[in-house]
Amino acid sequence: MPTPTKGPRLGGGPAHERLMLANLAAALFEHKRITTTVTKAKRLKPYAERLVTFAKRGDLASRRRVLGLISNKGVVHELFTDIAQAVENRDGGYTRITKIGNRKGDNAPMAVIELVLEPVSAKQAVVAEATQAAAKAAPAAEEAPAEEAPAAEEAATEEAPAAEEAATEEAAAEEAPAAEEAPAEEKDAK
Repeated sequence: MPTPTKGPRLGGGPAHERLMLANLAAALFEHKRITTTVTKAKRLKPYAERLVTFAKRGDLASRRRVLGLISNKGVVHELFTDIAQAVENRDGGYTRITKIGNRKGDNAPMAVIELVLEPVSAKQAVVAEATQAAAKAAPAAEEAPAEEAPAAEEAATEEAPAAEEAATEEAAAEEAPAAEEAPAEEKDAK
């Protein structure tokens, strides 16, 4: 956790600030978004993100450490099951602060702090999908016999659409015998 700020704490002493941050974090994990002052939201952000990081670890020591800070077992269970699964692919930035103007009574600047539970950006999802496809294609290329390698080089020199059609036809030819073998195996099993 970052070094505490110098000077006056939120609401009084350091013990009161710890309790206030724990209660704000519990409310945030329970309701997924809360409205509070900008100052409290800025102090809550690193505190809550650290607790989410513990939840992503998921081990017993992390659960006990979070239970030492947040006493509500239901909220801790929700944090470790639902929230941790929702942000497992995210490398930080689990919360978002949005300023919403001033409070009517005392003109205090207000903000909404919420959990970012949306999936990681579409661009990163496409990159991850492409790397998985490349990893699947690499073992298939290694398994191909040496006789097929010159044919693949010739296909690569032709126009790209012709190469794509040839690859599609080869994939269909490989799938067809597999489909024919499956019913034969089922008959043998009966």
